[in-house]
Amino acid sequence: MATKKQPTPAAAKSPNLYELTGGGITVSYASSGIDGQARLHYKDAKLNVTAVGDQIQSYAGPGAGARVGMVLQTVPDSKTVSLVLVLPRVNLGPSNRARITTFSVTVTSKTTIGGPGLVPGQVDSYKLTELKGNAKFVLF
Repeated sequence: MATKKQPTPAAAKSPNLYELTGGGITVSYASSGIDGQARLHYKDAKLNVTAVGDQIQSYAGPGAGARVGMVLQTVPDSKTVSLVLVLPRVNLGPSNRARITTFSVTVTSKTTIGGPGLVPGQVDSYKLTELKGNAKFVLF
């Protein structure tokens, strides 16, 4: 008696484009664009910044998905403002799209001309922003 072979399930696709909003900011991240380079874009009422390729810092850790970051603003002898975007692991279905909720961390680091060792007290402050939107797989 012949047994029916079960079809092998297709591997779930991972997103390569994230479009997120919340708390007055809009963030998009493409892990690879038409030119093969990653792009991270941030926009709020005051800033509109895009980082490309090696301007984006990537962080990996167990069970936390991915984290990508960029410098948003540098004010000499005052502060540096950076963004860290946390990207959850997502398995996409046939639509190649999923709604997600995640967050970003805006890091403000006080600076002086002599370096952070001359800043009195706490050097870094953090603002967490909940973000909602879509994770997608697209062809560039």
